[in-house]
Parts: sequence; structure tokens; C-alpha cells
Amino acid sequence: MSETTSYDSEHRICDRFRGFLPVVVDLETGGFMASTDAILEIAATIVRMDEDGLLAVHRTYNFQVKPFEGANIEQAALDFTGIDPWHPFREAVSEEDALTDMFRIVRKEIRDQGCNRAILVGHNAHFDGGFINAAVERCGIKRNPFHPFSFFDTATLSGLAYGQTVLARACSAAGIAFDNDEAHSAAYDAERTAELFCEIVNRWKESGGWLPSFE
Repeated sequence: MSETTSYDSEHRICDRFRGFLPVVVDLETGGFMASTDAILEIAATIVRMDEDGLLAVHRTYNFQVKPFEGANIEQAALDFTGIDPWHPFREAVSEEDALTDMFRIVRKEIRDQGCNRAILVGHNAHFDGGFINAAVERCGIKRNPFHPFSFFDTATLSGLAYGQTVLARACSAAGIAFDNDEAHSAAYDAERTAELFCEIVNRWKESGGWLPSFE
């Protein structure tokens, strides 16, 4: 085996997370109840590992979503996010179309990175994961690439790493720029969450907390 091949084989994202591909997901919703409240935006950020075994943001995919028929939308949620679900320029798609397209992207990345399945990364990840799972069931989607109940939660990780659990404060502690005027957009929050996740994982590696396994 050549030196280059051996070096590359030591730094694969599939080895770092036991065959799982971490994908950062953020949703903007019409409330807090996954079974009844609308999904208004979905963003997924792909992260990749470089030749030194460090993670970095690769690309973010963003979907504006039409509220499903009969969905509840709280005015307080719209006031918080600034989203107008009925704005003619949103170019929103159905939940099913948004999830189908996002899952296709995730499955391709799983194959390309030699992983077995995706794992959702989110800030308060059970919130986003709960809405994804509810929409999958509502739409009758059979092939969900994400683990159904395991998540990586950056609120927990940043509480451990920086003593902060609020996304803006955790990013500040990690040296990541955060613009409150841009926040509460799914794409913006997903990218900042991804940067935070990468920073924590890389910081752990550089402190000697992880080495590739050859078992």
C-alpha cells in the first residue's frame, strides 16, 4: 500500500462517526408541535473531512416549504422568524418534494463518503428531528436516510465545550461570526450550526481526543 493511500485511508468521515454521515439540519416552523404545526423552511448543510481529518462546511441546500393542508401556524412563530408563508416570491414546494430532494442529496453523499446512514446534527436536534420524522410519516416517505432517533445536538456539545447552549452565544464563544439580523433563516442557522459542530469536533481532535481506529 502506498504512503498516500495509507494516509488518505486514515481520514475518512465514515470512520470518524462509526459509519454515520453527519448532516446539519435546521427548520423554521409554524410552532412547536411536530404533528400539527407547519414546516416553513428546511436547510441541510453537508460537511466534509479534509486530508488532515478536520471537518469543514461544504455546501448548504435550502428549501422553502408550503404549509401542509390543515397545518397550524402560530402568529408568534411568524413574528419571530419574519417568514410570510404566502409570499408569492417564496417559490415554496410541498413537504414531500422538499424532503424527497433533500433525502436524494443526503443519500448521494452517504454513498460518496462510504457511509452507511446519515445522522442529523442540529441545535436542539430533537426539535428538528421530530419535525422531520413527523413529515416523513405524513408524506408516506419510505426511504429516510437519517437514523430515526439518534442525533448529534450542538446545544449539548457547545454546553460542554464552551459553557453556552444558545446558538448565538456558542458561536461567539467559538469565534464564529453570528449576525442576529440574519438568524432564524433555516439556511443561515444551519450553516452557523455546521460551523459550530465542525469547530467542536476539530477542537476535540486537535486536543488528542480522537485518533483513527484500525480495528
